[in-house]
Amino acid sequence: MAEGANVSPLAPAKFPDLPIIDGVTFSALAAGVKYTGRDDVMLAQCVPGTAIAGTFTRSATRSAPVLDCQAKLGGSTKDGAAILVNSGNSNAFTGRNGQAAVDGIVQAVSSATGTPASRVFTASTGVIGEPLPFERITTKLGELNTSLSADKIADAARAIMTTDTYPKGASATCEVAGKTVKIAGIAKGSGMIAPDMATMLVYIFTDAKVDQDALQAMTATSCDSTFNCITVDSDTSTSDSLLVAATGASGVDATGNKAFEVALNEVMLDLAHQVVRDGEGATKFVEINVTGAVDDVSAKIHGLSIANSPLVKTAIAGEDPNWGRVVMAVGKSGAPADRDTLSIWFGDTLVAENGWVSQNYQEEDAAEHMKSDHICIRVDCGMGTGSSTVWTCDLTHGYIEINADYRS
Repeated sequence: MAEGANVSPLAPAKFPDLPIIDGVTFSALAAGVKYTGRDDVMLAQCVPGTAIAGTFTRSATRSAPVLDCQAKLGGSTKDGAAILVNSGNSNAFTGRNGQAAVDGIVQAVSSATGTPASRVFTASTGVIGEPLPFERITTKLGELNTSLSADKIADAARAIMTTDTYPKGASATCEVAGKTVKIAGIAKGSGMIAPDMATMLVYIFTDAKVDQDALQAMTATSCDSTFNCITVDSDTSTSDSLLVAATGASGVDATGNKAFEVALNEVMLDLAHQVVRDGEGATKFVEINVTGAVDDVSAKIHGLSIANSPLVKTAIAGEDPNWGRVVMAVGKSGAPADRDTLSIWFGDTLVAENGWVSQNYQEEDAAEHMKSDHICIRVDCGMGTGSSTVWTCDLTHGYIEINADYRS
């Protein structure tokens, strides 16, 4: 979907002004993979010494680009690194054609940029099951390479969009040993979002120097509390990929630094929320906070059960404070729950407690909260100290319209 057409009502006012990250350059152009009249391929080139960390979908039918990237993580940082992403075709479930397309793109990127093939990471997003016309990409590699620039990250963000209604970017800075380091990231995602690390892609860059293993640990930890806590439609993509590149160009070593970890998590959470706000057909951003579960894992299971329930999501779309659907979602989740210790709030309004509607509940109070474009649902299980927060959006007729016509 082109930026500016039917932009999500939950979209930010504009694409943020992201800082230039020393040690990485970007380019984007139109290769005609599927779309016409818009950029659909982006290239990011990182300097030698760059550490690359990542998390990926655990789908059993993950794409050839995902498998290739997973195999390359943890390699030597002596050489530079390159990331190439196309939109319009996911290069997933395409048999031998899938790996052939990855190999062709990797070799073309390597030849154009001088980056070893083992340090070229690719991703594809779009329709599943159609061979990727990768020659349309490889013939553009020379132009992509010569147009690389440090200030084109916004162009890269637009090039990776599919059904997204707006490009997504976020940044943060932090002080390490008295010096400033910068982090900037971009993401795409709108539907098929229930990350398990949717067609969701995330690329984050920092000028900090971070040990490879430490960067991987930070990335995985932050992913679990950000991208792995969002859902639009409960469908885990074959292509989910998240890469973090630490160029080290600032000369500041952030390995094990808490302030850096907090800043990285801040960027991830911002991007994760933007993906939810751009959920296909979304009109409400929904935060679900579960407390009092037997443990954190159970709390997250309850939260995702609520967030993924079509009945809960359609009630939110209709601005109906139907708390019975929340009760249902907790009960079916499979995690421990007790009807008689369950409490539910919509916003600040206590709607149910002790296995029954709250004695002081007035439906008009909860109904007023449901008119907001930011809905908060809180559930306390009354069984322990486990807690978790997940984020989702409502389910509207717009979701059906987008996906019924997706391949046309």
